[in-house]
Amino acid sequence: MHREQFQAFERICAERGAGGSVLEIGAVPSDDTLLCLRSLGAASRKVGINLDGPSTFRDFGILKADANDLGCFRDGEFNTVLCNAVLEHDPCFWKSIEEMRRVTRAGGLIVIGVPGFVETPPARWLAWMDRTPFVRLLFRRRRESRLASTPVLGIHNFPSDHYRFSARAVAEVLMGGLKDVRVFSHMRPPRIIGSGIKP
Repeated sequence: MHREQFQAFERICAERGAGGSVLEIGAVPSDDTLLCLRSLGAASRKVGINLDGPSTFRDFGILKADANDLGCFRDGEFNTVLCNAVLEHDPCFWKSIEEMRRVTRAGGLIVIGVPGFVETPPARWLAWMDRTPFVRLLFRRRRESRLASTPVLGIHNFPSDHYRFSARAVAEVLMGGLKDVRVFSHMRPPRIIGSGIKP
């Protein structure tokens, strides 16, 4: 995980009071997995899942499980559920979202990070310039591609790569139905982190 992404999760989890019983979707036995965040130091329980499990690292275990079916956990079992750089690899990510919500207790925190795409300042500038007839004639052929493009994280097949998400998709789809939803975009190419509280 990129250091800036790890630091962003650290800040969000500290600000939002992450802790209690914590689940990480896509945990790895490494110092840069989310279960190693300092803000989770006082967590009562930490567990991860990964398709490559099981393993143990520091003060947590990682189970072999698929996020599409978290039947190994009860409804409302966790206070905090974290997920980063997983959903783009999940062909049925909506099943994983449903399962994350199911295993989070009422009042619990869900934090999800995904590669994204955002409107860039040049795109806004070009859109403004596009309203000028003379400029529109000069750049007619290249205008569409410039206005429609945005930087995105390159394809990284682990084992596959399916999706990139807009900030609106994070807010309305990934965080849909949660309260106090916050969406944060950073880095180039963009990474988007959404957080929300289960009602």
